[in-house]
This record gives sequence, structure tokens and C-alpha cells, in this order.
Amino acid sequence: MKEISIPEGLLKRWRLIFGEELEQFLGAIRRPLKPSVRVNTLKISVRDFLELMKSRELSLMPVPWCKWGFWVEGTEEESLGNMWEHFAGLMYIQEASSMIPVEVLQPQPGMKVLDMAAAPGSKTTQMAQWMENTGVIVANDVNAKRLKALTNNLERLGVLNVCVTQTDGRRFGRLMPGTFDMILVDAPCSAEGTIRKSYKAVLNWQPWGYKKLSETQKMLLVSAYKALKPGGVLVYSTCTFAPEENEGVVSYLLENYDVETVPVEVQGLNVSPPVEEWEGVSYHPMVANCVRVYPHKNEVGGFFVAKMVKR
Repeated sequence: MKEISIPEGLLKRWRLIFGEELEQFLGAIRRPLKPSVRVNTLKISVRDFLELMKSRELSLMPVPWCKWGFWVEGTEEESLGNMWEHFAGLMYIQEASSMIPVEVLQPQPGMKVLDMAAAPGSKTTQMAQWMENTGVIVANDVNAKRLKALTNNLERLGVLNVCVTQTDGRRFGRLMPGTFDMILVDAPCSAEGTIRKSYKAVLNWQPWGYKKLSETQKMLLVSAYKALKPGGVLVYSTCTFAPEENEGVVSYLLENYDVETVPVEVQGLNVSPPVEEWEGVSYHPMVANCVRVYPHKNEVGGFFVAKMVKR
């Protein structure tokens, strides 16, 4: 990846977030990501898929936190997308850190689940595997163009238990109160964690962008809380490092609604602690259960994950 200058304002924020690990982080984001795939067990077993890959002389390394996830060595992501196994829906090209939120949620067969910002379908199709194509997943997105990619992926992977909707996620709390067993809010964000794939987040960086995004994220999370059954599980995730969009949003829900966080435990994942205070604001104590996933500790993109239960 070519060298690019990072805006001083963004670098200043990262110094506060990463501290002594800043140089390791900056080194990691300049390295290209290893391509990774998720085997689609709705169509093929992991064992049979690995046999197929052997015939192609590709080396696959397991992603520790997802039993269906593999890093692929010896090829580029573009080449994976041109393989017949991809067109046939035997695999889904997915960044390894993107697999984490559903592994935290772990939806079970027969459940009613909402994927509030679903397109292009990475996490929806992963949920369908967990649920063994049973129950129902409401896969929603507000963007019609993105929904086309979602429906294409659902069809390609043979997913049968999904109802696709197009609406503003902020409406679900009013339209479907107390309906879902589990909800994933993989929220639209400033996408700082995707920098290893694209420098777009850096090139488009503006210091005032966080406030606007965090207000939308809070409304999405409140809507999800209201649409959740009592005792239901809510996972909130982003691919950014911004505390305003991560811990700040979770803290808002904890302070205003009857919900609690639970520890996020993902086998084989090297997690970092959350930011508990930012710009003079102390977050709710239960934010301590949230986790951050950093590129330099896992050789992946960046992620933030919180798991909550509605009381």
C-alpha cells in the first residue's frame, strides 16, 4: 500500500488511543491484509472445501475465532472472487475481523433475529450458518443499491431463512417492539478500522464527523433495544477506533435504558481494553466489558464489539 500522510488531528487522536503502541499500530496499517474467506456450510462441509483448495495448491490457515474462517495464502482477493467456488456460493470472501460480531452474538436455530444494517450480507449469511437456515433473520438496510448486493449474496449462498427489508433502522423500535431474540447493530461508522484495505477513511477525515455519526448510532441502538425481547441479546459493533462512536454510544444506552453489558469472549482473539474516558467525559462503568480489536495485535482490520442483555 502506498504511503499517505495522516492528518495531524487524526494522528493526535490516535496517540491518545494507542499510547505506547502507536508505532506498532502505524506499522500494521501500512501492511496489506491477508485475504480471508468463510466456508459456507449451507452448501459444503469444511473438510470437503479444504480438499477442493488442496487441488488448487492454495494454503489455508484457520481463523481462530471462526470455525468456518480461513486466511488464504498464495493468492489475491481478486483472484478468489474469480474462482468458481465463489460463484457457486461455497465460500464468502470476508475480512477476518468482520467475522467477530456474529461469533459474539451466536444466534441459534429457530430464533427471530434482526440484522439492522445488513448489506452487503457478510454477517447475515454468517448468521444463517449459525441458525442452520432455520428461524428467521430480518436483514435490513436503508440503501437500495446495497440491498441488491445483499439479495445477490443470499441467493448465491443458498440462504433460505431471511426476510429482506428496506427502511431506516431507527424505526424498528416503534414498528416491532419486543419482537426479536437477538439483534446485531453493525453500525455505519467512520471506518477507521478499514484503513488496511482502503485509505478512504483517512482521505475523507473531518474532525466534526464523529458527532453526526454518533448521534445516528445512538438512535439505531435505542431502536434495537426497543425491538428486543426482555432477556434478548444485542451486539453493537463498528469498524472504527473513535471512542465517540464506540464506548460513548454504548455508555449512552447504559445510562438511559434498562440494559447491561456482558463480557465479550472470543477464543483465539487478542483483544484490547475499551476507552473508559475521552475528552474529559467518563463513560458508564459497564463499558469495561466492551472490547477493541487492533490491527497490530491480530493482523486484521480494526473493530469494536459490545454485547448487551435487555433486562
